[in-house]
Amino acid sequence: MSATPVSRLDRILEEPGPPRTHRWRWGAFLLSFAVFLFASQAIVVLVQGPDGKTGSVGLFLALSVPPLLAAAVGVVATIVRGNGPWVDLRLEWRWRDVTSGLAFGIAGLGLTLMAARVWTYFVGDKNATSAVGSLLDGIQMSPALAVLVFLQVWLISPICEEIIYRGLLWGAIERENWGRFTAFVLTTVVFACSHLEPSRTPLLLIISLPLGLSRLITDRLLTSIVTHQVNNFLPALGLLLGILGVLPP
Repeated sequence: MSATPVSRLDRILEEPGPPRTHRWRWGAFLLSFAVFLFASQAIVVLVQGPDGKTGSVGLFLALSVPPLLAAAVGVVATIVRGNGPWVDLRLEWRWRDVTSGLAFGIAGLGLTLMAARVWTYFVGDKNATSAVGSLLDGIQMSPALAVLVFLQVWLISPICEEIIYRGLLWGAIERENWGRFTAFVLTTVVFACSHLEPSRTPLLLIISLPLGLSRLITDRLLTSIVTHQVNNFLPALGLLLGILGVLPP
C-alpha cells in the first residue's frame, strides 16, 4: 500500500529551520506599534467623562483594546505580505512548545521575583509599580470586570505582545539576515523600552530575558507566549485581588 499523502501545510510545519521567506519587514512591526500608540491615546480620550475621570469599563477598554488591535494588524500583515502567522511567526500549536514555555516561565519567574525584590529595595515600591498597576490602583470593579482584567493581563496581553515583538520584530530582524542572537538582543531591549516606563526599564530588561531566551532556544513563538503568561500570572493575580479589595492597594 502507498503511504498516505502529506499535505503541503504539514510539510511546512514539520520542516526544520526557519520559515519560508516572507515579504514583510520593519513596516509590519512599525505599523503594529503605531496602531498600539494611536489606539491607546484615542481610547483614553473617548472613555473620559466630562469631569476628566475614567470609569472602570473605560479603564478596561484602554487596557485591552490597543494590544488586541496591534496584534491583529500584525497578523493581517503576515497574511497579506507573507505565509500567514502559523508559518511566518512560528505560531503553530505543539504541546512540546507549551511544556517548554512552562519550564522557561517557571525559571524566569524565579529570576523576575528576585530582580523585582532587589529593584524595589533600591527605588521603593512606588517607582517599582508597573503602569498598569498604577492605572488600576485604588479602582473598584465588579467581580466580572475584575476577572476580565485578570484574564487580559495573564493570558491575552502576552499573546499580543509576543506577536508584536518576538513575532513581527524578530521576523523583520531575521529577514535582514542579522542572525537570531541579534534578534534576541534587539527585541529584548525594544520590548523593555517600548513600555515607556523609564524608571522600570532596567527591571523590564531582566524580565524580558527569559521571554527572549525561550524564543531563541526553541525558535517557537508559542514557547515565548507561554513563558510570558507564566511570568504575568502573579502580577495579574495581585491586580485581581487588589481590585476586589482582598489585598490592600
